[in-house]
Amino acid sequence: MNSRRRVSLLQAARLRLRSVLALIGALTLFLVLSFSVRAWYASGRHHAVPPELAIEAHLAAFPEEVRYFPRDSADIELLEKEFIDSWDREKAFLHREDLPPTSYLAISGGGDRGAFGAGFLNGWTQAGTRPQFKLVTGVSTGALIAPFAFLGPEYDKTLKAIFTSVSQKDIEVRRFFASALLDDALADTTPLAQLLKLHVNQALIDAIAAEYAKGRLLFIGTTNLDARRPVIWNVTKIAASGRPESIELLRKVMLASAAIPGEFPPVMLDVVANGKNYQEMHVDGGATTQIFLDWGAFNMREVAGGQHASRERKVYALVNFRLDPDWGEVERRTLPITFQAISTLIQYQVIMDLYRVYTTTQSDGIDFNLAYIPATFQASHTAEFEPTFMRKLYEFGFKVAAAGYPWTKHPPLQIDSDHKQLTGQFSPVGAHPPK
Repeated sequence: MNSRRRVSLLQAARLRLRSVLALIGALTLFLVLSFSVRAWYASGRHHAVPPELAIEAHLAAFPEEVRYFPRDSADIELLEKEFIDSWDREKAFLHREDLPPTSYLAISGGGDRGAFGAGFLNGWTQAGTRPQFKLVTGVSTGALIAPFAFLGPEYDKTLKAIFTSVSQKDIEVRRFFASALLDDALADTTPLAQLLKLHVNQALIDAIAAEYAKGRLLFIGTTNLDARRPVIWNVTKIAASGRPESIELLRKVMLASAAIPGEFPPVMLDVVANGKNYQEMHVDGGATTQIFLDWGAFNMREVAGGQHASRERKVYALVNFRLDPDWGEVERRTLPITFQAISTLIQYQVIMDLYRVYTTTQSDGIDFNLAYIPATFQASHTAEFEPTFMRKLYEFGFKVAAAGYPWTKHPPLQIDSDHKQLTGQFSPVGAHPPK
């Protein structure tokens, strides 16, 4: 091969290399610009409500108050009034002045472990002892369960379908790896929004509104991330408003309550304060509380006594978590350490929130009952929303409830020496799971 031909081939190779490098550069620039535009679009929002106006902000489509900041004195009064009004509606519906014994249900978060709560409720129906609840509250996955638990056994099939027939693709779509830096979450929850659109419809809204007229209440918790405050949404009042926006608002509230920060996108809500438009960012209710009752700031027994509404009351806390430490050697790397620390933080938050609920019940003379996932439930959990795991957990919850559940009367106190069972003033539930 002569020198001129070698030079020609070398020049051609250089040209090809330059073309490849140019193509790689163009693709890189395209990806950077695409994600930058997407990040700008995702981060684009109206201004957050100024702190001095956070309490008075209301939804543009709902001038009446349908939500509460449970730590604010004015909103505590609104919650108290809501209960007083509900007793009047209940007396009118029952055509009696004295009120019969009643029950309340609080459902925790827990992600795909909500399959336990769904199975438990359906097994409770099977046992024939499931009461109709005066109040149902839900947080995170508990918020996805709460409307159907509130409406009773008629919606048991819906609960089963949601927690046994879905997989990760029905909940989220994973985004490109750069989303961790350039977007508002690692996943897109459009599939979950579509699932809610299927089940949260006008028939559901009408059924909830009918129960509100009977004096029953349904509350869902979210977290206002701008204000760093828990928010309680009066779903029954939203439904009873008759506004066409009620369906979409309930879907957004349920989606927001389950929006794990960083994993799922936040839900943005347009609000008005002092005549100006703002936008609130709402995320997982579990960011502020994993399980709640709503009257912790006032004494139910005293208020009820003053309104001729004294009655026997029971609280049932349905917890979609294990409450014992699930031991495991942690790799000395950033992500395993971080994930284990977050998991531990959430577990102890659940226990502290349970104590808050328990303390409220004891001061109000209310019977406390607790159910949770026991250490004896053993199933591989290799990925979130893995169908096999969820079906096993659903069936476990169903069987222990259908068999007649031995309710725990006190939150966990301590762990025994072999770290396998909760001990204290109660016997650990589910110690002998059904075959």
